[in-house]
Amino acid sequence: MTLAHVRRGSGAPLLLVHGVGSQRQMWEPVLDLLARERDVIAVDLPGFGDSPVLREKPTVEALARAVAGWLDELGLARPHAAGNSLGGGVALELARLGRARSVCALSPAGFGTKREGSWSRFLLESSHRAARLLDPVAELVMGGPARRTLACWQLVARPWRIPPAAAVCAMRNLARSPGFEATLAALADHRFEGASTPCPVTVAWGEHDRLLLFRRHSARARRVLPLARHVTLHGCGHVPTWDDPEQVAQVLLEASARG
Repeated sequence: MTLAHVRRGSGAPLLLVHGVGSQRQMWEPVLDLLARERDVIAVDLPGFGDSPVLREKPTVEALARAVAGWLDELGLARPHAAGNSLGGGVALELARLGRARSVCALSPAGFGTKREGSWSRFLLESSHRAARLLDPVAELVMGGPARRTLACWQLVARPWRIPPAAAVCAMRNLARSPGFEATLAALADHRFEGASTPCPVTVAWGEHDRLLLFRRHSARARRVLPLARHVTLHGCGHVPTWDDPEQVAQVLLEASARG
């Protein structure tokens, strides 16, 4: 499967994987910072952005296999891998497959309880319904900082920092992604069980993560991955790239330097 992506920079390859309902553009705030030292590849997962829908059930494992097959097309055996939310789960699964030189998981899926998962799905489904309803007037909805804050508070700690055009792009992608419902449903059963990963792992959590409750999820991640490096992204939410691009880029570079 060929996946839509953007690639820039030079150095060791670093793969960036977005979360459910998102797209490769979420990494735009950090791309140039990373590209100074890495060959950065930001990908659209199957069913999101400009990539085709996966023909099988889009579990984390199936998405990781699809990404691994696409990496073969690019001639990349073991890039450094980083991901946010669902993308963090995909990056960890790539490590299990032996397809990652290092992993940096930002607020990764797979460390919550069923009850916490119900809360996360409620927020995401509500955002999806609102995005579909407001798609025709997305420019108006995202036109002012107060309106962007109201629309994005559950994912971003500082929504007013998102440029209006980027917020409109993200909202329309959420509304129109054909893989959203199936992928979100598949995530309900995903738990990271702590199998050994054959590469260095960094797990970073936004301290204002309202989707995956920071303190509960990060504590479980520390227990399940005791050998990993665990980091707090200060002042950041679940999707941290617009909150503090410099801090996020530094964590990603440090994580990939360990591999």
